[in-house]
Amino acid sequence: MFADTELVFSITDSVDNAMAISAARRLCADIGFAESDQFLVATVVSELATNILHYAGQGEVRIKALQVYGRQGVEVLAVDQGPGIADIAKALTDSYSTGGTLGLGLPSVKRIMDEFTIESEPGCGVRCLARKWKVT
Repeated sequence: MFADTELVFSITDSVDNAMAISAARRLCADIGFAESDQFLVATVVSELATNILHYAGQGEVRIKALQVYGRQGVEVLAVDQGPGIADIAKALTDSYSTGGTLGLGLPSVKRIMDEFTIESEPGCGVRCLARKWKVT
């Protein structure tokens, strides 16, 4: 039913971030995610969109409903053309930050979601793909 639903947000300011967060939560509710998982996915969208604003200035977040082999889920794709991440392994370590933050964001995204990949090269931006599957 929701498998064709994809929401696309150009992230250029905090209002775009807020809209993406709200839409992610609503989509998860529509799919039937438990309320706790709705908020976890919304937190992931918030973290990825905030990183786009903080490090790249602008980018895009896509939120998509999934249905694969009878399983329902949600996919979050965040892409920017910013400075990239020099050391992805370090960026996924708690308390590591190059931007003066707590350094908990990307490690938390990885823990919250069932699937997570991140691709980046210095000077070429970042591409984060995360999926969460509905528990039945």
